Amino acid sequence: MKKLFSLSFALLLALSVVLAGCSSKETGTKSTGEADGAAKKIKLVAAHNQTSPDNPYQVGLLKFKEVAESKSKGNIEVEVHAGTIGTEEAELVQKLKLGAADVVLVSPGFMTQTGIKEVDLLALPYLFDSYEHWEKVVDGKVGEDITKLINEKSNNDFKIVGYWSAGVRHYYGKKPINKMSDLKGLTFRTQTSGVVADYWKQAGAIPTSIAWGELYQALQQNVVDSSENSYPYFVQQNHHKTKNGKYITETGHDYTTRFLLVNGKKFDSYTKEQKEIILEAAKASVEAERASVIAQESEYKEKAIAEGAVVNEIDRAPFIKLAEPLQDKAAKDMGVEKLLKEIRDLK
Repeated sequence: MKKLFSLSFALLLALSVVLAGCSSKETGTKSTGEADGAAKKIKLVAAHNQTSPDNPYQVGLLKFKEVAESKSKGNIEVEVHAGTIGTEEAELVQKLKLGAADVVLVSPGFMTQTGIKEVDLLALPYLFDSYEHWEKVVDGKVGEDITKLINEKSNNDFKIVGYWSAGVRHYYGKKPINKMSDLKGLTFRTQTSGVVADYWKQAGAIPTSIAWGELYQALQQNVVDSSENSYPYFVQQNHHKTKNGKYITETGHDYTTRFLLVNGKKFDSYTKEQKEIILEAAKASVEAERASVIAQESEYKEKAIAEGAVVNEIDRAPFIKLAEPLQDKAAKDMGVEKLLKEIRDLK
């Protein structure tokens, strides 16, 4: 019996070696392939909160998908959602934390709600005076410092893999703004707390909270007198066609920043090659999204005017003067006075 058992065991061992060799040949996997985790395919759910398929966010995420899938030769699959798994940033970030989304777009204002108050610095009114200035900031040392800060303060829940723009934000409402006093008493859809809200209160407006998806109806039905955003965003939603969206004043109060985020812990679990490809895809998405924003700003301004909107410019000097002491106070409260100075020095 012992001899029979030994013979059977030897035959079984030999057979397993042969089968393992055949399996390796069939899959084309090297003996070290599974050890370094290079062969596992991953699927990434990438999402933003805008519902228009022509939005710059969609352009950026489609470029991310194209590069990630191409460079990985199908090892990375990307599923893009345009407002279909959440039209509010809070929903998207919650999905990112829970693993129901892998790549999302959020604003600095929302990130403050997660306890990282320092990033609200990037949303201060009149912090930037041009796209060139904004890019020097986010693509340089300041951007690197903020990336590190978010990663550390979120305990690696959030990792910035790119800085996107949402364009230059302007006022639009039921009447044009020719001077700051024209804002007095106007209900104004914007943030209702924090430095941004304080700024518009001091300018004379009444900050009002309206969900983005409900804003068209609110403008049309006189629920809110005015709002603010960049051309590609509010024109694609036809806000300029509403009763209280016809008049556009180019206040240029915010060269907006958006964070392209991944879950840091999940990112760290990927292979070295997958990480490199994701970062390469993120870089390509940054370039595509920013180019789309700049192109669409001209395109949708012309569209708005052609469809009856009235556009005027304004002397921004009084608005900038009002903003500067608020910037100083906010930076002091956040403990980022050094970052504010670095941003100003880059002008």
